[in-house]
Amino acid sequence: MFQNIPYEGTRNEQFAQVLNQLKALIHDEPNAVANLANASSLLNHFLKDINWVGFYLYDGKELVLGPFQGLPACIRIPLNRGVCGTAAAELKTLVVEDVHAFPGHIACDAASNSEIVVPVIKDGQLYGVLDIDSPLVNRFDQEDREFLEQFVQILEGQL
Repeated sequence: MFQNIPYEGTRNEQFAQVLNQLKALIHDEPNAVANLANASSLLNHFLKDINWVGFYLYDGKELVLGPFQGLPACIRIPLNRGVCGTAAAELKTLVVEDVHAFPGHIACDAASNSEIVVPVIKDGQLYGVLDIDSPLVNRFDQEDREFLEQFVQILEGQL
């Protein structure tokens, strides 16, 4: 059961608390949708200054909207298009300080100004991406990147 705890300590200590919460939430749960839904809710609860967090899942052709928290979103994203499609095609995390300066940016929410996208890999293949948007320019930094890559790595074990 999830318990709403106050996150205390340094930023890295808080990240560790969230990673432990994720492990507890997905422990012994085989359903990927349930795990992705709880993961997006956990991040939405923890991260400040974000306006959307969720997953796009790869169907073999394109990314399709999965569990998320936030306003209704774009349903399908081609590979190599926008931040999500580019991160998925390149299989690498992208941190974008200003989405309006990103070539081919897909504007699902006009309030979004920065974005981080982390690929989700299962059995060596693209499974999807974790996408987080913020209304602030330059919201995400290297510490966020490292934390979210660890978060996704834990999640990959229960998909």
